[in-house]
Amino acid sequence: MLIRSFRTSDEGAVIALWRECGLTRAWNDPRKDITRKLTVQPELFLVGELDGKVIATLMAGYEGHRGWVNYLAIDPAAQRSGLGRALMTEIERRLLDRGCPKLNVQVRATNASAVEFYRSLGYALDDVVSLGKRLESDG
Repeated sequence: MLIRSFRTSDEGAVIALWRECGLTRAWNDPRKDITRKLTVQPELFLVGELDGKVIATLMAGYEGHRGWVNYLAIDPAAQRSGLGRALMTEIERRLLDRGCPKLNVQVRATNASAVEFYRSLGYALDDVVSLGKRLESDG
């Protein structure tokens, strides 16, 4: 798998992959999420490509205190083959190069397989409560 930064020509394939992986939600317009990301650290929006096809994504950011990962998606036919690990290793390297001391990941409580995946990479549950507030409606 070739890991590279997102290109605007990837948009359709990326959104289709996110939908196939169950990552999209009615209140988040994936096109708006991509547009927003491209204005802030676009080099931390990665895709994995195999034989010219986008089969993986990872969107990350670093605000000077913590790094964050969103939209880690692997084509279901390619899951459990090390591609997610490869993307996480690459983003950890890129964030460490920026001086990022800690990487946070939020996983939906219902996604037990994702929790186990991150645990297998050395991530642990933090004793925190995650709160959120929409500042802009996508719907």
